[in-house]
Amino acid sequence: MLSAILKGLAMGLILSISVGPIIFAIIRQSVINGHKNGLFFVLGVSVSDITVVVICNFFSSLFQSAMAHEKIIGVVGSIFLFAIGIYNLFFKKPISAQEMAKVENKQTSSALLSSFFSGYFMNILNPGVFIFWFAASATLMTTSLASEHPLRYRFTAFAVCLIFVLAFDILKVFLSGKIRNRLTPHNVHLINRFSGFIMIVFAFVLLVGVMSGKLLSH
Repeated sequence: MLSAILKGLAMGLILSISVGPIIFAIIRQSVINGHKNGLFFVLGVSVSDITVVVICNFFSSLFQSAMAHEKIIGVVGSIFLFAIGIYNLFFKKPISAQEMAKVENKQTSSALLSSFFSGYFMNILNPGVFIFWFAASATLMTTSLASEHPLRYRFTAFAVCLIFVLAFDILKVFLSGKIRNRLTPHNVHLINRFSGFIMIVFAFVLLVGVMSGKLLSH
């Protein structure tokens, strides 16, 4: 099983250090809305990864159906990112110092669920995520044939990968939270605007990628 663990760690490292809209969204959620919102956001991302892994491994016909509409998924994902970007760049109101101090205490269940589903859909509406996990599934399916227990081999590799990515994302949340207390309302406003700009850029990158066949993952 050492081989499966190493495969999982390698895949997890690739996903963890890849630069995409998710990493900027994690930082923004954690810095602006507090670590609880950040944790629920990365949990949503993780659950969406698990969803895609299950689809790729056990519902191949569903995966093929999804990829047959990858352009539609990509366009919807681009619109989703673009809408978030426009809101943060132009419509997100600056908050006062008093409001910043109250954010951590105002984390309602609805706000946490909103963060969870934001992470879930931001990740799953990226066709590049499907492509990555399909490629990983195909590779592991081939390499697992040499193992005495192929199913256990694939399960171990995917479990290690997903746990590694989730742990790395949680680390990003807490590292982002370290600078939260040093932020002024003006800095928070700048972060919102920068985050909005980044989301708009990735929306166009995703749209161009899905039209040209070159997709990004996380």
